[in-house]
Amino acid sequence: MERLPGFRDFYPEPLPTPDAWSADARTYIFDTWKAVARRYGFREYDGPPLETLELYIAKSGAEIVGQLYNFKDKGNREVALRPEMTPTLARMVAAHDRSYKKPIKWFAIPQLFRYERQQKGRLREHFQLNCDIFGETDPAADAELIALLIDSLRALKLTAEDFVIRLSSRDAWQQFFARRCSDEARAYEFYQIIDKLEREDQRESETRLAALGFSLAEVKEFIAAGVPTADLQRVLDNLAARGLGGFVKIDYNVIRGLAYYTGTVFEAFDKKGEFRAIAGGGRYNNLIKVISGGKVDLPALGFGMGDVVLLELLKSRGLLPKFRATVEAYVLIEDEALRGPSLQLVQRLREAGRTVEYSFTAMKPDKQFKRALELDAQWTARLEASGGGADLQVRLRNLRTREERLTTPGEAAGQLSGGTVEK
Repeated sequence: MERLPGFRDFYPEPLPTPDAWSADARTYIFDTWKAVARRYGFREYDGPPLETLELYIAKSGAEIVGQLYNFKDKGNREVALRPEMTPTLARMVAAHDRSYKKPIKWFAIPQLFRYERQQKGRLREHFQLNCDIFGETDPAADAELIALLIDSLRALKLTAEDFVIRLSSRDAWQQFFARRCSDEARAYEFYQIIDKLEREDQRESETRLAALGFSLAEVKEFIAAGVPTADLQRVLDNLAARGLGGFVKIDYNVIRGLAYYTGTVFEAFDKKGEFRAIAGGGRYNNLIKVISGGKVDLPALGFGMGDVVLLELLKSRGLLPKFRATVEAYVLIEDEALRGPSLQLVQRLREAGRTVEYSFTAMKPDKQFKRALELDAQWTARLEASGGGADLQVRLRNLRTREERLTTPGEAAGQLSGGTVEK
């Protein structure tokens, strides 16, 4: 049996093959994401992986259906595996916005699913950090979100030499569009062309732009000028005050193709240009109103950062730590008559927060010791009679230094600190 195309198995390290996905690396990234988001005052939320198909159509239009894992459930409801988290979040906030003081700052790490063609950096499932702010219109909120993105990448040891945040504005592009075309219904078509400029053949882009009354030359001139809007300038000033100005630049090539963006938009790219965008987001001030049927109107902004491209980037830069199982003590049971008290020692050590292993069944002492070495245990612990009497003591051996000492079962956990024997 093989896994489905575009999906992944995650193995503990050491990995069985060079191209296997690491569960340890995934945990490292998730823990880093969570730690940084919490430092910024974001609270964690979650939602169901299965939603009504209508929710995604309301947000992205009927064309989204071709990219989804959708079906009718046993209740004859049209449902889909979530391709993104924002619609679920918008639904949740719209339902209970009065229960939370504004601004609302939430984050999640959902697994997302899209039925689309696989390519480098894009699979049919991935995990993604989503961070969103609701109830604040000031550009300071945009700067806060971008700073969180920057610090999330910096916490993974990436620097300004590795990535850049490219800032843009849907408002600036909207004004550019309105000067030449009065048909607002075609604005989304225009945004789609701009979004693909860097990936599409220039002749194709020029033809599509001409159909809307634009020339590729004037579009490129607008991009090259890179004049920040008032809101973008405030974002730049805010980030510069934090000492993060070197991580951002104005780049109107970025427009974010999704229709619901309304203001500042941004994407994170690796500076070597080897990978797809690392992250992307922006303002979507109208989505809550759409999802709630006009009942709730809250400004909003957010970003998503997927694990696939990020893992590839960290591996290419050699920034992933060396992962290995941490075993603090291996309890040797050389006398089966002492298995019961040895299990009591194992339990006592684990309740004290120590990572402990032992042999489930009777095993020769040399094989137990070999297993302790295979697990790279810091210590071995063995129960033995105290001076030939009925009392038991624990013989600890530091496998790094070969030093030994005797202690009581009650004091053994305190002797396992730092991997060295306390004298």
